[in-house]
Amino acid sequence: GTFTIRLLQTSIFQNTSFVETEGLGMLEDIELGSLDKHRWTIHFHQPWVRPALPRGDWDTIENMIKIYLQQFHHLINEGAIQMDVPYPFVAQCVAGCKLFSNMTSQAFAYVAYNGQDFLSFNTDNATWLLSQDTTLSRYVQAVLQNYTAFTELVEFLFNDTCVDDMEIILRYGKAALERK
Repeated sequence: GTFTIRLLQTSIFQNTSFVETEGLGMLEDIELGSLDKHRWTIHFHQPWVRPALPRGDWDTIENMIKIYLQQFHHLINEGAIQMDVPYPFVAQCVAGCKLFSNMTSQAFAYVAYNGQDFLSFNTDNATWLLSQDTTLSRYVQAVLQNYTAFTELVEFLFNDTCVDDMEIILRYGKAALERK
C-alpha cells in the first residue's frame, strides 16, 4: 500500500525573544513521537520506533531538528521585524513523504501563518510556492529561495532521509499498521 510520514510543527511566536514549538511525527494515524518543547529531543510514543534506527541515526536526526528549529526561529523573527508583523503569531508546518507501493516516493512541505495556507515547497525543483499572494508571503518566499542552505536541508530531509528511514520504520511497525 501507500504510506505517509508527516512531521507536524506549531511555533507560537509570543515576541522577538520567546517562541514555543511543538512537534509530532505520524506514520499514517499512528503517533511515532513528539518533540520535547524545552530540550528539542524526541519522545518516542511506540516501543518499536527507537529500535528501528541505530542510536547514531536518532542523534543525527535530533541534531538536524535542533539546527532546523534554530534557523527557523531566527528566520521567522528576522522577517517579522523586517515586515513589521505584529506579535503574537503562529507558524505551522507539515512536511514528510509518501511512499507508494511501487517504491516511488513523493516528499511535501507546507507552511501556514495564523492558520492560513501560506507557502508550499516543490521538492521536484526545490522552489517555494505561494499559497496566498501577500507582501509578507512574497517576502518569505524570496528569503527562503535565497537561503539555499535551509532549502537544501529541507530537500535532503524529505527527498532522501524520510524515504530511507520510512522503509525501515514500516518494517518495524508492520504489526501496528496491520491492526489499523
